[in-house]
Amino acid sequence: MASRFQAASLVASPAYPNAVAWSDENLVAVASGHLVTILVNFQLQESIKKSPHCYSIMTELMNLFFIVQNPATPFGPRGLITIPPSKPFPIGVVERKDLLSGSLFPICLSRDVRPCVRSISWSPIGLAPNGGCLLAVCTSDGRVKIYRFPFREFSPEWVEVVDISESLYTYLANNSSWEIDVPSSELSDGQEVQPGTESACNEDLPVSVLRKEPKRRRNALAIINVDSEKSIEQSLCSGNSEDTSPSSSLHTEKLASASTVLTHAKDNQLQIVPASNSKAKASRKVSGKCSSPVITADEYASRSAMLSSTFVAWSPILEVTSASEPLPSNNSMNCCSILAVGGKTGKISFWRINGPECYSIMHSGEPCAGLLIGFLQAHNSWITAISWTLLVSDPSNPQLLLATGSSDGSVKIWQDYSLELLKSSEVSHALFYILKEVSTVDSIPVSVISLAVPKHSPHKVLLAVGKGSGSLEVLLCDISTRELDKAGSYDAHDHIVTGLAWAFDGSCLYSCSQDNTLHSWIICGNSLCKVPTPSNTPGVKNSTDVPYAFDSCFGLAVSPGNIVVAVARSFDADLLNPMYQARAQKAAVEFFWIGGQALDNLSNRSPDFDVEAFPDEELVYWDYNILWSLNFYEHLDRPVVMWDIVAALLAFKQSSPEYVEHILVRWVTSFVGSELGLSPAKILPNASRFLSNLSSRQLHLLNIVSRCVVLGQVKAERLDCKNQSLERLWDFEEELTLWVELLDRSEKELQQRLVGFSFSAGINLVSHSSSFVCKPRYWQPVGLAQMEQWVAINHDQVKDDLKLLGAELRKLNERYFLGPRQFLNCSRRFVTTLWGTAPTVRNPPIHVRLHTISAYIVEEQCTYCSASVPFESAEAAVCQGVECDGVVQNHKLTRCAVSMQVCPTVPSWYCVCCNRWASKLAPHTLFSMARYPADFKLYFKTSTVEIFSKPLCPFCGVLLQRSQPEFLLSASPV
Repeated sequence: MASRFQAASLVASPAYPNAVAWSDENLVAVASGHLVTILVNFQLQESIKKSPHCYSIMTELMNLFFIVQNPATPFGPRGLITIPPSKPFPIGVVERKDLLSGSLFPICLSRDVRPCVRSISWSPIGLAPNGGCLLAVCTSDGRVKIYRFPFREFSPEWVEVVDISESLYTYLANNSSWEIDVPSSELSDGQEVQPGTESACNEDLPVSVLRKEPKRRRNALAIINVDSEKSIEQSLCSGNSEDTSPSSSLHTEKLASASTVLTHAKDNQLQIVPASNSKAKASRKVSGKCSSPVITADEYASRSAMLSSTFVAWSPILEVTSASEPLPSNNSMNCCSILAVGGKTGKISFWRINGPECYSIMHSGEPCAGLLIGFLQAHNSWITAISWTLLVSDPSNPQLLLATGSSDGSVKIWQDYSLELLKSSEVSHALFYILKEVSTVDSIPVSVISLAVPKHSPHKVLLAVGKGSGSLEVLLCDISTRELDKAGSYDAHDHIVTGLAWAFDGSCLYSCSQDNTLHSWIICGNSLCKVPTPSNTPGVKNSTDVPYAFDSCFGLAVSPGNIVVAVARSFDADLLNPMYQARAQKAAVEFFWIGGQALDNLSNRSPDFDVEAFPDEELVYWDYNILWSLNFYEHLDRPVVMWDIVAALLAFKQSSPEYVEHILVRWVTSFVGSELGLSPAKILPNASRFLSNLSSRQLHLLNIVSRCVVLGQVKAERLDCKNQSLERLWDFEEELTLWVELLDRSEKELQQRLVGFSFSAGINLVSHSSSFVCKPRYWQPVGLAQMEQWVAINHDQVKDDLKLLGAELRKLNERYFLGPRQFLNCSRRFVTTLWGTAPTVRNPPIHVRLHTISAYIVEEQCTYCSASVPFESAEAAVCQGVECDGVVQNHKLTRCAVSMQVCPTVPSWYCVCCNRWASKLAPHTLFSMARYPADFKLYFKTSTVEIFSKPLCPFCGVLLQRSQPEFLLSASPV
């Protein structure tokens, strides 16, 4: 296995496959025992940025993933989810004569004292109240819950928002859906039922359970302490039922002779009383207290299995476009994701989680809710693996593909019924139809599945299947013909395959196993070939004390940019120091560079690559893969999370700045040089002339690379000062100046697009009727007066059409609207007259006037004093101050990056890339612009006006967030 470049210790060891997941906002979650540990890359301190002598330390820290400590708990992580014991569901009670039934053996023999994490999955970005990702967690006791980032609690513990298991129980109980799904023949062999927290009664009722009597003092009372919040069954259980096989007839006789009855004591303790001495007493307690219905053993096992979940997986984001059919009236959101929850009965339940109506960093808003929309009987045994992907062969009607694996070895591929997932408001059993069933020659359980659809072949699906025997199988399915071709079946590992992940658009596959191995595979035609894992070319080794004493791998995840892979591994306790290491280090997450992965598609290698200057062959692959990642982010459906790319370029920049210069110039040439017809040497001096023809996403990527890579040591405030000299980062001062100028022109280009769209929206606001204005989620322009002043200050650099729009808006304001003070002094009769007048261009409705006045405030006041604040810059402001005892006290204020108005004192959105603040959110249309429009008015009329905007930075495109203290977790996408 290749050597890592970073590692992070864990306080608990994983126990199930797929133990690590990488989110779209650059957070890494690890299912470590009874905890879910959240990891994040370290953010650079400003003190380190200032000193050029600390550059090696800066590069090391930039590459560092670790658990940052909380001052309140010095040895604890700053992002975690603790799995508490759950209360049992009151699903019924069984007769004493049924206790010896084989279907109850797994429940009686269970030893789950404390549930551990079985499966985790990140949602797409934008579903959390703050615009981030939600995390679904499935535990060994069959419970599924959804958590969110504690963005307003200032706590390392994540917040529970939805209890899926509770909702599932409510639905099954209310709809009388307790039918027996699992045949008694299957229940009797102990393979289909795993105990969880499901109990025959609630916590206040006695339970009839079979348990072997202790060898000594058989007639004495055994007292077991039970916490009031813990379930009765959990106090008796520890271990996993799937690891417990049914006992022989001899064991059955022994258990029958030693049968006992559990009863409640008054002091919240359980007493295990011999059955011969307490039959009458126990029966009286059961009949007198327990109100749950009496059911058979098979019914109890079936209900327990129906409520026991085994796997969770989020689908890609689904959005409603204008071409789509309208949603039901009770669904006001236009983006959602489907959470698939697999269970022990072979059924998959589907839960639609809608995005919030508005995003906030001050409060969580409306509570998140999961709507059960349907079931799918996918298999006849446990669901052990689920994988989603989006099929975009028809852009107007994208469809979801679902791959499922079971403990009986079966694998199936499903396709959804168009918009049924979005429109369905009732539980349905016809959401998916089977696309292809993979024939199996054995019944070895499926452990992991990974599904991918390459961009270059949207009609083909790549499916990788890992099994408990260590075998790996890759299949290629043609969606149009439904033909299935096998790329090969290999004995890749000696033990169970615990992790599979596709990278580089399905060109490369990574697998890991419990035998402590990590393998790399590439697709060569229609076959799978094993290739060496790339060495760690860039970066500096960290100084964290994480030993190389591993014995197994429990999952892997690829970074959003496909440059880094994270592997969760457990330690061999015999190889650790029992005094110091074994106590605090149970497992670790290792990070490996994979940007130098050798692929089969390097036939399009750059002809201008200087082999003599960069003789290392691996640098050729790095060059290709970094450019692939940069081009990969040009697609609007990909969130801008470029941490791995920035970290790799910074590491290369330390050892070989010429190599980084070659990559960046080649990247800029890919979307600028082809139009200008210039050589790479003349790209940077002339690139600013072509910025108007670039899309907003390309400008965002250009700004991120300029700020974080080329000008990484220059503070954001200094980049706005044109007359201040900059430190020399490269050998060529001229090139540094060109990048500073390119960054300035690129940000001004985005600023002009935002101002032009705001001006057009302001003019359109006056020209349309009230029904047009009152549409939900209609983006309203704010700060029009400040934008007019910005156009006047930058008169020489602003385009002419923007000046004309500003002049037209100014005339409308002077002609059709009163000033704020004049309007507030209007008589009641005049206001009534306006309200009763039909809305026209010359006489708009009063609510339009009120909104336009609030959006057109020329004079601003300081948020800390009553002094006025003049407009001098779009970034910051200084009030004129209030004189106190002959001393004028001025306040430095920040301006909103969207509206240019002074930010209020309440918490504002913050960009971790350009360090800007925003109290308003930019419209989604700004981020989807393909180029600078020729006519803003026409563009505004033809573009979508019902805007559901995510909290994105208008200059960087990254997800805005709340500025967190240093000791709390904060996602760093760049």
